[in-house]
This record gives sequence, structure tokens and C-alpha cells, in this order.
Amino acid sequence: MGRLDLDAINELLAAADDGCADAEYDVALMYATGHGAPQDNVLAHMWFNLAALHGNRHARDERRDIAYDMSEAEVSTAQRLARERVTVPDEAETKRPH
Repeated sequence: MGRLDLDAINELLAAADDGCADAEYDVALMYATGHGAPQDNVLAHMWFNLAALHGNRHARDERRDIAYDMSEAEVSTAQRLARERVTVPDEAETKRPH
């Protein structure tokens, strides 16, 4: 794999980490297909979950399709991983000064 490919993948992963729905979807596709990342249905499902949450319309269908090839335990793991990545505002950040 060339240097440009690695740079592009790293940029895509950074955008996905920042919550960009399209980048999350693309990362999920990488894991689903094994192109650019090791094939991993659990991680693909997790990224499809996040992409769907952030508004990518195609992610829900892809998540459903990939779940057919997964065990209940794998789906549960993917859902837990997605929940862990969703940031919840700190209580101190949500309080308003009086």
C-alpha cells in the first residue's frame, strides 16, 4: 500500500473519530469489505451504527445487511462499542451559571 493510501486512510479515520457521518460510513465499508482495514464485521457494524446515528441514510441498511452474517453476541458487542464511542456531555458542561 502506498504512502498516499495510508495518509488518506488516516485522514478518513480522523474524520470518523470526529463524528463525520460520511467518514464513519466509509470506515464501516473498509471493515466490511477488508479493503484498507482487516475485515471485521463487529467493527463494521459499530461504524455503521455511528454513521446511522449521525445521519447517514445508507448506514442503517448496511448495518442490517451485515448483521445477517453475525452472531447475537457479535451484534451485542458492536452495539456496546458504538455506545462507548458516543460522547455524552459532562454534567459540568451542561449546567448553566445562575
